[in-house]
Amino acid sequence: MKQLFLLLLSTSFMLSSLAQQDGWTPLFNGNNLQGWQQLNGKAKYTVHNGVIVGETVYGEPNSFLITGKTYSDFILEFEFKLDSQMNSGVQFRSESKPDYMNGRVHGYQFEIDPSPRAWTGGIYDEARRDWLYPLDLNPAAKPQYKHGSWNKCRIECIGTNIRTFVNGKEAASIVDDVTLRGFIALQVHSINKPADAGKKIMWRNIRIREKNLQPTPLGNVFVVNLLPNQLSAAEKKNGVRLLWDGQTNNGWRGAYKNAFPEKGWQIANGELTVLPSDGGESTNGGDIVSIDTFKAFIFQFDFKLSEGANSGVKYFVTERENNSGSAIGLEYQILDDDKHPDAKMGSIGNRTLASLYDLIPSLRETRARRNIGEWNRGMIVVHPDNRVEHWLNGWKLLEYQRGTPYYYALVARSKYAAWPQFGMAAYGRLLLQDHGNKVSYRSLKVQELQ
Repeated sequence: MKQLFLLLLSTSFMLSSLAQQDGWTPLFNGNNLQGWQQLNGKAKYTVHNGVIVGETVYGEPNSFLITGKTYSDFILEFEFKLDSQMNSGVQFRSESKPDYMNGRVHGYQFEIDPSPRAWTGGIYDEARRDWLYPLDLNPAAKPQYKHGSWNKCRIECIGTNIRTFVNGKEAASIVDDVTLRGFIALQVHSINKPADAGKKIMWRNIRIREKNLQPTPLGNVFVVNLLPNQLSAAEKKNGVRLLWDGQTNNGWRGAYKNAFPEKGWQIANGELTVLPSDGGESTNGGDIVSIDTFKAFIFQFDFKLSEGANSGVKYFVTERENNSGSAIGLEYQILDDDKHPDAKMGSIGNRTLASLYDLIPSLRETRARRNIGEWNRGMIVVHPDNRVEHWLNGWKLLEYQRGTPYYYALVARSKYAAWPQFGMAAYGRLLLQDHGNKVSYRSLKVQELQ
């Protein structure tokens, strides 16, 4: 027995040395939980046959087995397997501080999600900002998770660039600087029913590399860039460009005007702000429109509402109508639903935040909505086949198709019925609306689709 123990010890040491010579450092020695400690909940963590096993315990909050060391730039690889339909995750660049929610673990999480929505590999911000990259942004990666089998995963954190991979396929890509160093942790999620106790998740082959990092070559995965008014290399490769430079009024002019408004708009601190006036529609500085016109595109924009504010982002604006007030176009509604009366007008909520104004209501997904005064990420996607999507903070809240009988029926019963072929222009400008309330915009980006 003593000889067998010495052989195992020698083998473990040699494997560890080889791994470190190759640039990789194992985070799990295959025998016990040395180098790890448990925080928050009391789920069970044990080691069996060279595998860390996490087991759910009823009545306990989310549990985390964390590394004793923190990491900044790294590539992390691990394998996991589920024996049931349980939610879990791997934390990275995460923290636990006494002055933050009494020490609750918070930070980036590689999602493990065997449910039908299939978001394994998405990036969740545990106990902080909710979803940063749900896999609806990259549906091609959803089938990569294999239930009941070992799944090989990879996380690349290099500077502000964070990318995840599931079984060799890129799942999520974000650019963010909120936390640049933190621990790694294995999560066992809380459960709501006693019958769910004893569900297991297993991890093995957990290793990290901190030097001579070679990121995976860039593909064409959609990128969520949370740094204001900036483009990453991956975004540029995807054909994304800034539609506003963050400093001047270049690229924009007043609707029905030859120049940018002389009043009513402010450019400061990387923000493009509608200044408050009388709450009227285009009665102060007026709307602004993009110089460029677009056919099929992805338009991303950050916006921040003041209390009770109203604004909108319009698309396929042609200015052919020569109307008074706000220029005519399809509108992504920007609104304080709780404080502005417009939210209760229209039909079945079709004037609420992220709705197709006066036509289609957005889904009432509460997790997609931020508090007034916080930044939101809006997105409008127009596909070449005229399918249109409205997104808010990573959640798709509505979808429709221009030019269908259903679309024309909606227009016929709306305030736009008087405008022939409303919203059906082949090309149009993008518009930011002045509705007399303070609303700020930034990170205006466009990617044209073929």
